[in-house]
Amino acid sequence: MPKLKDYDDGVNVIVAKVPCGGKENRDLFRLQVNLVVANLAVKSGWVTDFEDHNTRKVYVVFVGSCGAMIEIFRCDDLLMKEGEYWVYVPDLKRLKHQILMPIGSCKIAPAYAQPGKELWRPPSQKLAYVSILHSSEAYVCGAIALAQSIVQFEKRNHPPHDLILLVDNSITPKSIKGLKASGWKIKKIESISNPFAKKGSSYNEYWNYSKLRIWQLTMYDKIIFIDANVLILKNIEMFFFYPQLSASLEDHKRFNSGFMVIEPSQCMFENLMQKMDKVQSYNGGEQGFLNEIFTLWHRLSWKVNYLKYFEGQRMKEKHDEIPKDVYAIHYLGLKPWMCYRDYDCNWDMQNHHIFSSDLAHKRWWRVYDKMPLKLKSYCGLTKKMDQRIIQWRENARNANLSNGHWKIEVKDSRRKNLG
Repeated sequence: MPKLKDYDDGVNVIVAKVPCGGKENRDLFRLQVNLVVANLAVKSGWVTDFEDHNTRKVYVVFVGSCGAMIEIFRCDDLLMKEGEYWVYVPDLKRLKHQILMPIGSCKIAPAYAQPGKELWRPPSQKLAYVSILHSSEAYVCGAIALAQSIVQFEKRNHPPHDLILLVDNSITPKSIKGLKASGWKIKKIESISNPFAKKGSSYNEYWNYSKLRIWQLTMYDKIIFIDANVLILKNIEMFFFYPQLSASLEDHKRFNSGFMVIEPSQCMFENLMQKMDKVQSYNGGEQGFLNEIFTLWHRLSWKVNYLKYFEGQRMKEKHDEIPKDVYAIHYLGLKPWMCYRDYDCNWDMQNHHIFSSDLAHKRWWRVYDKMPLKLKSYCGLTKKMDQRIIQWRENARNANLSNGHWKIEVKDSRRKNLG
């Protein structure tokens, strides 16, 4: 990093040559160049203290075929491009927010992004919680429960933030009626197919890039995206104070895309569309694709997106009480509404035991119990679902699985009215 004190008088134009070619998204030197430029731009453009938000215009020119890193310099700030010259006029308030965050996935984003300690939030900023349903109606009940779990905290906000649900044409008018009643504002979308989906892939796998549509919600300055198989346990409003892209770990180096803070942008959406058939996803879905695009991101605590996955040191958690400071549970494996309420049916299959937890299962049903009766009807059992669970229980009985859940007497009242 240059000695920024040498530039106390500020500069009007910063020019930097960036390396391009190969895996430029993971090029450490390219990252260093972008960070030097970002720090110098903020240092030069800040004419008063941060509280007053007074800045002056600074031009940033990147020379190279790949331009600036999109994680640091927004495409919305691109003034012009000619040949290998990319000219930006960055929003310095937003840029300062980015550079004060930890770099990479080794450090958790700082605690200053809390109500009363916010680094920067314009008074006119419009915010929303967003989820998506596509490909089938299997997650309609999950989306209703998610909305209800958010609404219990949103009632305290004045005014409350919008709840936006993106749906494709697989969601029927009957389901949309229930989704609206649960709190969602519905926005219809066209599905986006996965360019790398293999022949014979499930409908969900084929259309799983539809989540990229969240960047088109440009009527909002910032959104918190939440998968429909997540349940909110605490107020998550404070995470609107974090910049794009903020998320929790999936493993030691990648983020899970089931809970993300993003800043909608049409040019970012177009950028993603252009790269979609060129960038290979590590897991075949949009999560793997986004991890290849956003190699620089801000790590939120695992408590923000508590993955229902128990292995190694976490095995004890499936039997103990879920930590009280967990903000959201992300239900992996078979979902609670796809099981009997009496126990977590992930116990019925040996290869699903890593997803099994009766404690997490019960937390979902607490929200269900508080739902109005008209919403509970969207979480009913069908004859097909019932037969499937009966078969799983029979297989568990024949295998004499030691957890013994297959012995539990089923009292789920939904079985009395199978759809």
